[in-house]
Amino acid sequence: PHAALALLGSSVAAVVVWKWLRKRQIQKKMEEARRTRDEGMKKMAKAVQQFREQVPSVQRDAILSLPLLELTAGLQEGALSPKTVLYTYLEKALEVTQQTNCLRHFIPECEEQLQEIQRRKEKGLLYGIPVSIKDHISHKGNLSTCGLVQCLGTPVQEDSVLVKVLKRQGAIPFAMTNVPQSLFSYDCSNPIFGQTLNPFNHQKSPGGSSGGEGALIAGGGSILGIGSDIGGSIRLPSSFCGLCGLKPTAQRLSVWYTHLLNVDVCSHLTPVSCALGPMARDVDSLALCMKALLCQEMFQLDPTVPPIPFNEEVYSSSAPLRIGYYDTDGYFPLPPCMRRAVRETRAALQAAGHQLVPFSPPRIHYVMTELFLKTFFADGGRAWLNVFTGNIVDPSLKSQVNCWKIPRLVKKLLALILKPLQFLLLLKLKNVTIISICRSVKEMWNHHHEIEAYRTEFITRWRELQLDVVLCPVLGPAFTTGYPGKLLTAISSTMLYNVLNFPAGVVPVSTVTEADEEELKLYQGCCGDAWDRTLKQAVAGAVGLPVAVQCVALPWREELCLRFMKEVETLSCKK
Repeated sequence: PHAALALLGSSVAAVVVWKWLRKRQIQKKMEEARRTRDEGMKKMAKAVQQFREQVPSVQRDAILSLPLLELTAGLQEGALSPKTVLYTYLEKALEVTQQTNCLRHFIPECEEQLQEIQRRKEKGLLYGIPVSIKDHISHKGNLSTCGLVQCLGTPVQEDSVLVKVLKRQGAIPFAMTNVPQSLFSYDCSNPIFGQTLNPFNHQKSPGGSSGGEGALIAGGGSILGIGSDIGGSIRLPSSFCGLCGLKPTAQRLSVWYTHLLNVDVCSHLTPVSCALGPMARDVDSLALCMKALLCQEMFQLDPTVPPIPFNEEVYSSSAPLRIGYYDTDGYFPLPPCMRRAVRETRAALQAAGHQLVPFSPPRIHYVMTELFLKTFFADGGRAWLNVFTGNIVDPSLKSQVNCWKIPRLVKKLLALILKPLQFLLLLKLKNVTIISICRSVKEMWNHHHEIEAYRTEFITRWRELQLDVVLCPVLGPAFTTGYPGKLLTAISSTMLYNVLNFPAGVVPVSTVTEADEEELKLYQGCCGDAWDRTLKQAVAGAVGLPVAVQCVALPWREELCLRFMKEVETLSCKK
């Protein structure tokens, strides 16, 4: 017995020591990643300083104030040099990231790309334009971390197709931006590189998962960025940061060689796919980016992308539109300012000669719980939990991770106990966890069929009303940091169009007013329960922050979606 106890004790001690060493190894890896990032920032700051000393006469503010179309024209005509524009944006990006922590790192190879485009005889559509890209979009020689320890230390070996096409069109990828851990969050924080802040209010989140892009562009440190969207990850940062952002139909732009981790499963084997898309300060910038990307180079590099060039005629059309609209989806009531934005935009569109038709999206509760979340957590969340090496979990994700770690039997019991008490916050979270599992291949195929059936139902209703596009709300204004992790299913307004695989874009149309803030005090939400009170707390103190609307079109109609977004943008500027 004494020997057995000694053996047991030594075994326990060995496990404790092993865990401590493992944790220490992970901490060192994270510290090394931060040190490498900081050294890269210092090198870039030094390069910027040297450029400023060599060319002290650069009109920095004038360059930064130019819209993308004007900047492109200046570069094409030779009035501006690519080097001047690049270093101007590098300098501004350094300032913005010091305030918001939006950059994961600068891309050192941007100087090589600068030299390369200057040697070419032909200038692409994005000649000399500095472009920022989201962390997980692969750039040769750089990490794609997804905010995860397991991705540190192994640089990618090849540019993603999208990066190759950007370079071919003369763009200069110059920075990779921060993301939330695992990408599955609409906050922007990870244990390696920390929390990114909203440039308009440092108490607020920039949104996610393309939050680093949102903060950098809104802060003026980038003029064009590429994000990704599988539940709202382009549109939510655009809403929170006052930007224009487009989620295309998932297969319209290539995702080849884009690092998606466990999201790979969702992108290629399930019917809800990840889409890459542009983010910028105006709609014309999005259109130019799409026009540049939808070229023969992309179609040749990725034969799975339909060879459909950008249709300028559709984008430039001025014909009146038949527009469906709604200001609530009936699942998660949004703050008063977001519904106000839809009503005001609807009135402006009607006054401009467009036809507005009430539209109600069907069965959003079913879509959210049975279609969307079940796609990602069909295995009970096991694949997602496996990416958290050494149990290192960002605080913004801990409640979700802990929820998925609860044994299934315990969750069933909790749901039964809590149901009579109507603690809706807990109840909804537990019910989502319980139903979001496929127990067999047959159940998975049935799940795929249910999504296709819902798409057919939705399109049928759309066509019965003879709609061109739909105007609807988007989640906002910007949440206080830490709150997105408490309100996962508040993203129903955006996730619907991922399930449907419709192109959808966000346009800022207003700002939060004092009257909005007063009306928020009376907000009851769905039931006036704990969840509704949490949303109220999340968006409080937002006076002056951007308020946006969402514009939607049928699949493969990105040009029509952009044309509608442009109309909304134009009318909002006339207010």
